[in-house]
Amino acid sequence: MNFVALRMLMGDRLKYVGLVAGLAFAALLVTQQASIFNGYIHRMAAWIRDTGGADLWIMDPQTNHTDDAKRIVDTALQRVRSVDGVEWAVPMFKGFLSARLPDGRLQQVRVVGIDDATMIGGPPRMVEGELADLRGDRAVLVNEADLGKKLIVSESGARRPMRVGDRLDINDNEVRVAGVYAKGPEFFWEPMVYTTYSRALRMAPAQRKQLQFVLAKVRPGADTAKVAADIRAATGLAAYTGDEFAWVTMWYIMIQTGILVNFGITIALGFVIGVLVSALLLYTFMIEQSRNFGALKAMGVTNRAIVRMVAVQVLTVGSLGFGIGVGAAVIGGGVLAKADLAFRMVWQIPLIGAGAILICCLVAGILSLARVLRLEPAIVFKGAT
Repeated sequence: MNFVALRMLMGDRLKYVGLVAGLAFAALLVTQQASIFNGYIHRMAAWIRDTGGADLWIMDPQTNHTDDAKRIVDTALQRVRSVDGVEWAVPMFKGFLSARLPDGRLQQVRVVGIDDATMIGGPPRMVEGELADLRGDRAVLVNEADLGKKLIVSESGARRPMRVGDRLDINDNEVRVAGVYAKGPEFFWEPMVYTTYSRALRMAPAQRKQLQFVLAKVRPGADTAKVAADIRAATGLAAYTGDEFAWVTMWYIMIQTGILVNFGITIALGFVIGVLVSALLLYTFMIEQSRNFGALKAMGVTNRAIVRMVAVQVLTVGSLGFGIGVGAAVIGGGVLAKADLAFRMVWQIPLIGAGAILICCLVAGILSLARVLRLEPAIVFKGAT
């Protein structure tokens, strides 16, 4: 009976291709948009993941994301260090400053100042030079991804990427590129420049509060959640693990920018299109096959066998459509990734896509079966009108 079901399905090539194409488009839309959405939220907290070494991030309770510069008093560092269970704590500065490139162009940069002594909080990987080079006179580190794009030097009418040894002014403070680092792409696009904490404070406009983050390490054997609660009680500041701070950042940006709503609508639209197209085409197909199903019933085929035949037809077009759609999403994702656009497909996304297509197929199958099961075998003996 399965063979008969497939022959019936593929007998009308136009509707068969239309069914597969409709489900493929739905699978493509759901998985591609979900992967782009996942790529965006992954980038929102990329800097937190790239800043390793610390167990806790301490900041102003009103800080909403990684680039939300709400300063705290300098004495907070010593108060965090005094909390039982804290092995060490170091300061970190992060803020937007104006940079003037050697050719006179202005460029907004994010300056990150890390602890002078320990260099904790530095970039994840050095491409040229060493992290210790930051201890040199007026030294800064620049991101490899920004060279040739935003950090450019003009010489004799020609433009070239900035390199080690070049100089620029950050808030009227001359600095020298001492090294190049690499990190993952971020949601925020301004170039990120690393330097020491003390040098960052000299670059930044003078104000009463300069400290933005305190990075803390929990002693071995101590409970991280308890230490975080003790820090909150002792300082009145927020204390998050890296994962918690990542969620604070991602959730705030998703809500404030409308990314969650926009991508949610697009993904839901793909699902609705898949349901409508597949249900309409499959229902039309069943109507046209009514005489064939009536003939099968007249020969003694039970309703249970009919249900199995329809299930084979629905699952066949669903599997083919899903495979084609996900394959197209993966190919398109490779193109997007090369263009430096957000695309990150994890194993859960095809699984969710498969569930969505399965629901499409179930809805289409149920609507079709409702008519087929009501067929009278005598329909095969009725003449065409």
